[in-house]
Amino acid sequence: MDNWINSAEKLFGIHLSEPQIQQFRTYEALLLEWNSKINLTAVRDPDGIRVKHFLDSLSCVQALGDMNGKSLIDIGTGAGFPGIPLRIFYPEMKLTLVDSVGKKADFCRLVCDTLHLKGVTVLKDRSEELGIRRETRELFDAASARAVAIMPVLCEYLLPLVKVGGMMLAQKGESAPEELKSAETAIRKLGGGEPDLKQVTLPGVEGERWLVCIPKIKPTPAGYPRRTGLPLKKPLI
Repeated sequence: MDNWINSAEKLFGIHLSEPQIQQFRTYEALLLEWNSKINLTAVRDPDGIRVKHFLDSLSCVQALGDMNGKSLIDIGTGAGFPGIPLRIFYPEMKLTLVDSVGKKADFCRLVCDTLHLKGVTVLKDRSEELGIRRETRELFDAASARAVAIMPVLCEYLLPLVKVGGMMLAQKGESAPEELKSAETAIRKLGGGEPDLKQVTLPGVEGERWLVCIPKIKPTPAGYPRRTGLPLKKPLI
């Protein structure tokens, strides 16, 4: 366990307290247990969980800054990434986890209850639906997603959820710079500003990894996001 914790401090300036480290240990145990019952994640070994899930999720701190007292919505969270590791690190952050698969949402509820994480909401829902609802549209300081869809689609999923002055954050692989070029129309139409790319290095993990940060500079026009499924079928390119 100690190696990835040392890496978090060395790479991202993150110091975890002993209670936070214990929360990650419990989270890891739950992942290992439940992954044998339902397909939560393809990463099934402890070292992989620590680096490819925990450390990868915490890399978002480089883009988010201090989120204590602010709100984050994590779309397509799966087994809780990057949302739950970020909530462990930011004890005063309000977190909303969203996944369309009921079993994954149920697992996230179990983790949050077991770790006694307060201020966390777990929804079995679609981002397109949340983006048009008055109670969730343009509500959040930040919206995140990891390995969910190509950038033009992610922009339509995330930017309508972010308040003006906030930002969307996408965790991407080596295709990020090229995908970002294809998302210029979507960013402009949906109220986004000038994107920022931050490269991430994880120990023992090959291939480029990027944080794609897009500020929300003006309200998303009515009509976006489009109805469920349409952003994926007809991206704003």
